[in-house]
Amino acid sequence: MRYLLFLLIILSSCKPSTEKKAKEINYKDIHFNAIVVDTHNDILMKAVDKGVIFDQDLTGITHSDLDRWKTGGLDVQIFSVYSDGGVKNAFAIANQEMDSLDAVVARNPTKIVKATNYSAILKAVKEHKIAALFGVEGGHMIENDLTKLETLYNRGARYLTLTHNVAPTWATSAADETTNPNLPNKGLTDFGKQVVKKMNTLGMMIDISHVGDQTFWDVIKITSKPIVASHSSVYALVDSRRNLKDDQIKAIAKNKGVIMVNFHPGFIDPSFNQKEADFLKKYKTEGDSLLKSGLDEWYTMDYLYKKYTDEAEAMRPPLSMLIDHIDYIVKLVGIDYVGLGSDFDGINLTPLQLDDVTTYPLITKALVEKGYSKQDIIKILGTNLLRVLEANEH
Repeated sequence: MRYLLFLLIILSSCKPSTEKKAKEINYKDIHFNAIVVDTHNDILMKAVDKGVIFDQDLTGITHSDLDRWKTGGLDVQIFSVYSDGGVKNAFAIANQEMDSLDAVVARNPTKIVKATNYSAILKAVKEHKIAALFGVEGGHMIENDLTKLETLYNRGARYLTLTHNVAPTWATSAADETTNPNLPNKGLTDFGKQVVKKMNTLGMMIDISHVGDQTFWDVIKITSKPIVASHSSVYALVDSRRNLKDDQIKAIAKNKGVIMVNFHPGFIDPSFNQKEADFLKKYKTEGDSLLKSGLDEWYTMDYLYKKYTDEAEAMRPPLSMLIDHIDYIVKLVGIDYVGLGSDFDGINLTPLQLDDVTTYPLITKALVEKGYSKQDIIKILGTNLLRVLEANEH
């Protein structure tokens, strides 16, 4: 009996727990030695709309600023260039947002640099600078002009999201295809196909976040380069039109592309959209008043969430739900096809713990606790995306 008890004690002490494994692998060492890439941040929208200056301390105002990116261990940021699809001067707005980043880069040459190819990014990382690129969110911003597409590329845009919710005339969005399932002529027009081919020629990544299913499959058929979903999550876990179905995830993996998981609660938590609808219904009178005053829908929601902080806090999903989406993609197609596309400053609420860009290391910690190896975590944090960027250059 004593022998049996002694044997049980020995065996239990030899069985490593998940917690012990996490302690043995120092997540901070992994995180701050990896190249951390985020493919989607909307701070430029706020710079133009609200006049925020993001080389100043914006703690409590935005999710992001220059020094907080460094605190969070971020190495490469693709800055979203966005305007609403209904505007008539989208190309001018794109250039204005690009100007706002260029001004920050000019004022802070020791902290941030435009680095628009693979080798320049590695150089910036080696010099402990943030490598900055643009991602244009919405094909409407090229105003049906391939010359304008090339101009944006020359300014540092390294992906174009083919559609936003309000799509251009040459491609259908997820919003188009789901709200009007009988829509004729779904997918890419002849000009849309020219856009894809032009992007392949330039070395500009094709971003399929926001696109409709038919547009997606048209892209897969046409593209000669790996594609990216800059900020999308998994449809099997949350059936949002903005998320990717299993056959799409498999097609992206076959294409050698990458899916950058979005942090938006509505895309990672199946219960969130109902919670949000109940919240907005509760404050409908106040929200309608703000809309009538001229505040747009996104900033109205942002105002209400910041005013009713306790209720907003209760709606935030746990960080584990974000990890579930990463884990799902890995189990479905492998470790090489997933990364991070936060949508910081483009979403009103974030998962718990991920309060702002200083909290990226908590993702690494969660991946360690999930049992991911150092090599696999490094891929998720950034090298998967860099592989796709480099492949588009050739």
